[in-house]
Amino acid sequence: MSWMTIAGMMAVTWVPRFVPLMLSRDVPLPRWIRRWLSGFPYAALGALIFPGILRAIPDAPLVALGAGLVALLIALKVKSPVIPTLAAIAAAALLDMVL
Repeated sequence: MSWMTIAGMMAVTWVPRFVPLMLSRDVPLPRWIRRWLSGFPYAALGALIFPGILRAIPDAPLVALGAGLVALLIALKVKSPVIPTLAAIAAAALLDMVL
């Protein structure tokens, strides 16, 4: 019974996403809409990460904000996600020692 429930939930969430995608696949979008839609992944990522930064260290939110700022500044210059992550970890450790 639980597998049938899982399959039903999968279909209910998959169909409304898949059908419009297939129907609109060949519809050309204006350039400004494509440009606008290209920013969605970054906005979603920011919306997912920022609350986590604010709650990372409840006793010292400045440490997490500082590490997030370091990661943001480095991520603007570097294409790899590894370097900003390592820099944020190092910044959090340093700020934790200082503050």
